[in-house]
Amino acid sequence: MFQDKEVFKSEFIKKLKRTFGKGVEQATENELYQVLGRMIKDEISENWIKTNTQYKKEKLKQTYYFSMEFLLGRMMGVNLMNLQIYQFCKESLSELGIKIKDLEEAEPDAGLGNGGLGRLAACFLDSLASLDLPGHGCGIRYKYGLFEQKIVDGYQIELPDNWLKEGNIWEIRRSDKAVKVKFYGHVISSWEEDHVVFKLQDYETVLAVPYDMPMIGYDNNIVNTLRLWSSEMTDNEFQNQLITEVNQRKIMERKRAAEAISEYLYPDDSHAEGKKLRLKQQYFFVSAGIQSILRNFRKAGGEWSDIPNRIAVHINDTHPVLAIPELMRILIDEENISWDEAWRITSQTISYTNHTTLSEALETWPIDMVKNLLPRIYMIIEEIDKRFSQLVSIKYLGNQEFVKRVAIIKDGNIHMANLAVAGSYSVNGVALLHTEILEKKLMKGLYQIFPEKFNNKTNGISHRRWLNSANPKLANLISESIGRNWIKEPGRMSELMPFSKDAAFKEEIQKIKHDNKLNLAKLIKEQSGIIVDTDSIFDVQVKRLHAYKRQVLNVLHIIDLYNRIKENPNLDMPSRTFIFGAKAAPSYSFAKNVIKLINEVGKIVNEDPVVNQKMKVVFLANYRVSLAEIIIPAADLSEQISTATKEASGTGNMKFMMNGALTMGTLDGANIEIKEAVGDENIFIFGLKPNEVHDYYQYGGYNSFEMYNNYADIHKIVDQLISGKMIQAYEATRDVYNALLVDNDQYFVLKDFHSYVDAQNRAAEVYRNKDQWATKAVINIAKSGKFSGDRTINEYAKEIWKIKPVSF
Repeated sequence: MFQDKEVFKSEFIKKLKRTFGKGVEQATENELYQVLGRMIKDEISENWIKTNTQYKKEKLKQTYYFSMEFLLGRMMGVNLMNLQIYQFCKESLSELGIKIKDLEEAEPDAGLGNGGLGRLAACFLDSLASLDLPGHGCGIRYKYGLFEQKIVDGYQIELPDNWLKEGNIWEIRRSDKAVKVKFYGHVISSWEEDHVVFKLQDYETVLAVPYDMPMIGYDNNIVNTLRLWSSEMTDNEFQNQLITEVNQRKIMERKRAAEAISEYLYPDDSHAEGKKLRLKQQYFFVSAGIQSILRNFRKAGGEWSDIPNRIAVHINDTHPVLAIPELMRILIDEENISWDEAWRITSQTISYTNHTTLSEALETWPIDMVKNLLPRIYMIIEEIDKRFSQLVSIKYLGNQEFVKRVAIIKDGNIHMANLAVAGSYSVNGVALLHTEILEKKLMKGLYQIFPEKFNNKTNGISHRRWLNSANPKLANLISESIGRNWIKEPGRMSELMPFSKDAAFKEEIQKIKHDNKLNLAKLIKEQSGIIVDTDSIFDVQVKRLHAYKRQVLNVLHIIDLYNRIKENPNLDMPSRTFIFGAKAAPSYSFAKNVIKLINEVGKIVNEDPVVNQKMKVVFLANYRVSLAEIIIPAADLSEQISTATKEASGTGNMKFMMNGALTMGTLDGANIEIKEAVGDENIFIFGLKPNEVHDYYQYGGYNSFEMYNNYADIHKIVDQLISGKMIQAYEATRDVYNALLVDNDQYFVLKDFHSYVDAQNRAAEVYRNKDQWATKAVINIAKSGKFSGDRTINEYAKEIWKIKPVSF
């Protein structure tokens, strides 16, 4: 069907008529998209079955990647490219009068993630399938994504992200694979033969129904699975009760409570009920996932003792850490395995990635909440903590201070990161600096106990999506220059290095970049009405909005430029377009106020007839994968300006460099490794070094008022935040002002300000020389292969999971 155009067109028309009762001319773009999606799913179904059959036949060890987020983006274009049929479908549909781009844009972004954590998970699934590796995802099928962001009068407004309103063409509901997840109740114990048996009674049951999505490998016939769990009320819960008004109300309440678990990505946890719902979500999907994995293991006839040789469960950050006590529960309570053997199996099966250096982001849960919601799980965690503390006490000669520091349960809370380290066989950071911080500072005590568990796996991204799919003109130029092998072997992108001296190649690179900027400029005009100069520096900061990511530093530089232009309208500077995109968590008032500040400063800049000749400020609403795929290929300068030591790795920095943007960054996360790859002269580094930041935090000595009082430019900018003469949004700007001065500038924005301005001036000077800028861009592209997810996943596969490629 995907080889003969006439057959394809005939089948497309038939399926359209059968599904929607329409011809091509009457069908909507969404209906045409649905038909093409169904045809692709039909095409890959045989390989999906074959892949799973082959895994079982070869008895391959398989990895299950547990994550609260899988930020997939749109799947149509990537699936067509991975199947090597994109051009065929484009031409065939064109003959029917259909533009394939229109169908791609009809697909909603899957509302299954928020930021780098979820995008990394999606990239990893792409790499697992493309490298022939047996690896699958496990997560939650959220009915609503984080939220759809609107900007009203400069403020963020949150609307429901109802991404499933037209259904999800890529998923298959597997009702026969549903499992039950239990909450609340109480535990009774009794002796049976020679051991104690624990049983949960008077519990509430939620049905976990899996929806499977195919993860298609690149040009290799492999189709792995992303299994997403949806929560429902069990059918038989009120089966024998009379239908009365009271019972009807009870049924509706239970139905609502059950479905709420998979309703929203990250429910508001600023209150107790929201916290409990988030804890429910975490247990719900790990319990369903572990039950499903073990059920398949039973069917295959494996011995329980052999689980670590056949199964690798990976927990992506602390959200899925309850997989540890859940696996213990099933082995002990349902399979009658001794504690010691269950612990051996569990601690040799589960591996853990840490994604943060922020102590406040290391999850803790109140003891009472866990004990109430998950009584048997709490008992197991309590026993793990008791045995772990005994082990540490013996090893460290009763040093109770040390024992408490690494304890799992302390100060009325369960510390999930400590549980993750104690119950897993591998603990990895996601950049060299991040891993060093874990070992020497954040998890120093745990590292002393388990040095053999700790290792580094620097993050990587899917070059197939972020270059081959998102930037096809650049991808084609690379293929014309060095062949197409780089798509399967991204390390071969280094073969582009000689082209950094090739004038014709660099001219083509500049033309492609300009075409991408024209495309983004069109979108900016459509969304905001702002007309931007496509010859200007497209200076881009798009990412989750958080104080440590320092969007505020970027804004202060914009205000500084504004002041300089107002003082000297003839200021000699390259034209700039500052582009922001970010969502602030609904309960994170500081981040929401920063969005208001960006929009207020943008309004002032864009409406000033003198200043707007030299620069513009744009905030693009509802930042998401499909928007990033337009922004990133158009960027000249990539803002990666987090406070040193705060960004674990970053993946946006990798996407931008892969598309020929130069990095403006601190020595933080993977910026350090990018700097080592491209050389000091091909990146703009500024700001405090990691050891300097650490010393300030540990020993003090920083006073933001000294920066404010000693530097006239900083004094003026900070005053402008609240004077009312320039910016009118007093409430929002007062929040930022207080963070900088009253709260002593926790993330060293003012301390790094002059270094940042100097780096920005260096970037502006380089940009004046188009050839020099193009040379640096080519070097960044050539060195970006190292930051492909394929390299990262190969390291995970060989060094952590011990999984091998399937042989078809």
